[in-house]
Amino acid sequence: MAGDRSPGVLSRQRFGFLLLAAAAATGLCGGVSAVKSPSCHEVRTAFQIRQIGPLKLVPDVPTAESDLQICQHRAPTCCTKKMEESYQTAVRRERTHNIQALNFELKYMIVGHITAFQEAFESLLRFAENHTTSLFESAYRTMAKEAAEPVKELFTDLSLYILGAETTVENAVLRFFDSLFPLVYSRLINPGIIDLSEEYTECLRLTRQDINPFGRYSKEVVTELSKSLWASRMLNQALNMGIEVINTTEHAALTKECSKALVKMQYCPHCQGLTLIRPCVGYCLNVMRGCLASVSELDTQWREYISTLEYLTNEMAGSHDLELALLGIRNSINEAILHAQLNGPQLSATVDKVCGQPQEREAKPSPDNIVQAKDASETQALTMAHSANLNNKRREFINYMKRSRTFYASIAERLCDGDLVMRDSSTCWNGEDVVESYTSRVVSNGLKAQINNPELKVKGLDPLISHLIDKLHHFNQKGFFTEGWGSEGKGLDTEKTKLKLERWASRESGSGGGKSEAMESSGDCDDEDGCQGSGDRIYTTDVLKEKKAYSEDRNEPKPTVKKIDTTATTTTIKSSSKHDLAGNVGNLASSSSLFIVTALAILWHCLS
Repeated sequence: MAGDRSPGVLSRQRFGFLLLAAAAATGLCGGVSAVKSPSCHEVRTAFQIRQIGPLKLVPDVPTAESDLQICQHRAPTCCTKKMEESYQTAVRRERTHNIQALNFELKYMIVGHITAFQEAFESLLRFAENHTTSLFESAYRTMAKEAAEPVKELFTDLSLYILGAETTVENAVLRFFDSLFPLVYSRLINPGIIDLSEEYTECLRLTRQDINPFGRYSKEVVTELSKSLWASRMLNQALNMGIEVINTTEHAALTKECSKALVKMQYCPHCQGLTLIRPCVGYCLNVMRGCLASVSELDTQWREYISTLEYLTNEMAGSHDLELALLGIRNSINEAILHAQLNGPQLSATVDKVCGQPQEREAKPSPDNIVQAKDASETQALTMAHSANLNNKRREFINYMKRSRTFYASIAERLCDGDLVMRDSSTCWNGEDVVESYTSRVVSNGLKAQINNPELKVKGLDPLISHLIDKLHHFNQKGFFTEGWGSEGKGLDTEKTKLKLERWASRESGSGGGKSEAMESSGDCDDEDGCQGSGDRIYTTDVLKEKKAYSEDRNEPKPTVKKIDTTATTTTIKSSSKHDLAGNVGNLASSSSLFIVTALAILWHCLS
């Protein structure tokens, strides 16, 4: 029967298998040699397309290069030391380009709103200036021409203050009233004065500071404008601070360790002819988090910066409304002039004692003492139009900026997103070989976490980034705790300011730490990639000091890696033999295994 074959017959079968294996392997060797010989053509093509360097640096065929510093492999390589240097230059350029691409929308939004806000401010200031000038043209015609210049200087000074000039609202306002008093005194209180000499005019200016002819109104203008313009000034500074942060992070220096790690991740596969393979997600995260460890330290202050922006924009739209304050200058000046007129006799007596009596002519009755009210409905309509314009810009801007709250916490994840890594493929590059998955520990963001980074060593915080963090921290404190109300340095009451800060802090924590925001995390990689929980921490100063590591940083068991032999094309065949099978079936399985081993051995010999 077929099942009762003798040992001799089985021996002849095994011998036949060996002959078949030898013949098949020999034919395969010949086919491989005839179809394709070792070449670096694909490496040269990638080198040229990415504009890494001159093509003459790339060898035509793999060589046994021994002086490679980064891409060190046992097999023949298509890389040279000069190519490694070109690769390092390329990764620096690509890193800057990639971060600029991430920053583009954020930077565009900030720059665009700097321009939009400044245009809105200037438009509002010009309107308020014309609105104030109309007071003199309609109610105080005799001094309208001479008052035009002081009014212009006042609003120019206010504009410069908003833009960050080293001046104060108090100096601007009091300088205006200094210039206004000689006009009011000679045109309204004593209209019979023929002319004022420069000495007498200067005496009136100095006297105003002592006799306070405008009563409480000059101080009220200072107070109201200081409160409103402070928020506008701080918001303008905040926007420029945001641009400084973005520009600094875009051009932060790349350490040698980082550039080598990036070359190893992106270009070392090319040395083996693997130009299409991409890094594993977890591997990419480790490299990027190590390279961007200093940049990610901006996260805490950046979050506070966004809260400061929100606070400032709401202050502008709140009780310290800029539009109402600027448009209210007209009425305050009118009230101040009326106050001086009502106290005219007392003021004249005091001035005569201090400055003497100027030459006078016969006074003519003037209708200018009666203020002609401007159409209130027209003013209200224009005020509402300007307010709506600024409010819409503020609302649009702050809504976008709130979505960028986690920008620096998730920058590594976003750099590893997209075409850089292999997400749908069954294999990826782990820095040494092509594997099915990355099994090394994936560290979390931040400088401290990089102690356990298996891919590169991070020495410490970049001094440039450290300075930027301090600067941003100082601005955040300044934005919350000071309102520079003139040279007197009168800010908000300390307790009131603390309550405001607590209000904004509780409002932010009440939003769930921003977990629902679009930019909180990429959300595209699974647990083994180390992306989980990248934005789920509560970012307050106290909590950050004792923050726990991400769940990805735990020492959990990892899946076993199955490496693919890149020096030859092999097929892994799972054995189907079982312990309960016996007799001829077992012998036949042994013969099949012997056939495969023999064929692989001959094929290895041919390719080596």
